[in-house]
Amino acid sequence: MKRYFVIGNPIDHSLSPKLQNWWLKENNIDATYDKIKLEEHEIKNFIQDIKEQKIAGCNVTVPFKKKIIPFLDKLSQEAEQTQSVNTITFDSGELVGHNTDISGFDTAIKKLNFKTKGKKVLILGAGGVVPSIIFALKNMRVQEIIITNRTREKAENLKALFNNIKILEWGDLTDFHMVINATSLGLNNETIDLDFSSLEHDKLFYDVIYNPQETRFLKMGKQLGYKTENGKTMFVYQALEAFKLWHNIEPKVNTDTYKLLDND
Repeated sequence: MKRYFVIGNPIDHSLSPKLQNWWLKENNIDATYDKIKLEEHEIKNFIQDIKEQKIAGCNVTVPFKKKIIPFLDKLSQEAEQTQSVNTITFDSGELVGHNTDISGFDTAIKKLNFKTKGKKVLILGAGGVVPSIIFALKNMRVQEIIITNRTREKAENLKALFNNIKILEWGDLTDFHMVINATSLGLNNETIDLDFSSLEHDKLFYDVIYNPQETRFLKMGKQLGYKTENGKTMFVYQALEAFKLWHNIEPKVNTDTYKLLDND
């Protein structure tokens, strides 16, 4: 029986095992999928277990999406360009890092019917999934991408990967059409200390967090009369792409898939 994992720290919130095991059962695949909390010094041994095929493959979440790269043999084009890996496969004796967050985010925004072309997007945060979101937004031909992060240096580092992004001091706000919370603030019901009350309406508040379903950031957006969306659809479709990479099967996504996640 093949074994798959998602690694991260923290990891308790992850619904990946619930979704991946559902799809494994639906497709009669003899495998298991579980979550495991790792410390940074434990990554090397874990990756060695994939190399030796004691573990068949894994997903990677915060804070290891970039830190995992030195342990891999090669990267997909998207993983290379974003320097972010969320899925690892074992292919012809090599460990390959992939980035399925890009297509997950792209699919989620398309399903919202939110017209991105020519829009201004503000992103809160500079780590984890942010390079993937920037990559996807550039392909969507947005007008401007603005990054604000509590540590400005981390935001500035993104300029090495992407030109034409604007950096804003944390606490300063500019006008936008869409704001994305890509910080971990909200996982434990924390509040984001930014004041959006003076903005005009017709904005989209998007949170990459999917568990809890409604963070304080989204509650605030809703109270102010803005459209809101959590990261559940992005989560489902990045997981779908990972499943395809491992098993060469496209799993079904339907109302039952979302109900499964809602019941947690």
